[in-house]
Amino acid sequence: MSTMPKIFSMTGFGRSAGSFGKFSWNWETKSVNGKGLDIKCRLPHGLEDLDLKARKIAGQNFSRGNINLTLSIRENGNAPSYRVNRELLDELIKTAREMFEGTDSFGPLRPDSFLAVKGVIEPVEEEPDVDVIQERDNLIIADLEKALSELSLARKVEGTNIFQTLELQLAEIQALIERAGRNSESQPQAIREQLKQQMEILLDVTPALPEERITQEAVMLMIKVDVREELDRLRAHTSTARKLLIDGRVIGRKLDFLCQELNREVNTLCSKAN
Repeated sequence: MSTMPKIFSMTGFGRSAGSFGKFSWNWETKSVNGKGLDIKCRLPHGLEDLDLKARKIAGQNFSRGNINLTLSIRENGNAPSYRVNRELLDELIKTAREMFEGTDSFGPLRPDSFLAVKGVIEPVEEEPDVDVIQERDNLIIADLEKALSELSLARKVEGTNIFQTLELQLAEIQALIERAGRNSESQPQAIREQLKQQMEILLDVTPALPEERITQEAVMLMIKVDVREELDRLRAHTSTARKLLIDGRVIGRKLDFLCQELNREVNTLCSKAN
């Protein structure tokens, strides 16, 4: 066939990367087989608001498959700065003095001894620029669309490979059907001769059985081993399968059903041939 394939695989991978200001990020999109559409989104802490939008965009691009969207982001820039929580440090020192006042077990107070206490040293967080964050998020979503486009292309390429493989297999099946059809044309005479020889040997009659009797037995046997109906059904099933490949869209379950029917007809045909 020279027809452009329209079927898509559900398996694929896509990736994209971007940056803005001190931020840089990477998207990875993966898809595997699934009965319906199932989208899972993994986002870094602080970017949860993008979850709904990311799922919506993926849902607009795909109708089937288990799809995973993973975002990783890194903030580049100066080393983080810290400050001392004076209120907490003073409170710790005051408490220590009250507990050990009048004893020698504590020794001289050293303020740096309290720096390892959680909360005494705090990171200084910059106030986020709302406009910068909004622009960053817009670019992140734009890069998601690029990763999804790459995923879609990967699914299309694999779908084309599957199309070509199935096309070759259908051609082989069609050739075998026609070969079986040609062989079945000589079947009546072959059965008649074989039946005549077997009956003469079995009954050891002299003279040989009448031609009319042999013909009657051959006709009855031919009715039992006639494969024309199976051949017609096999031709119909292969024709339907070819049409499904050309039409594309969601065809997996229909092809699975046709495979079962082809297998059943082939088993019946082989049983009759034996």
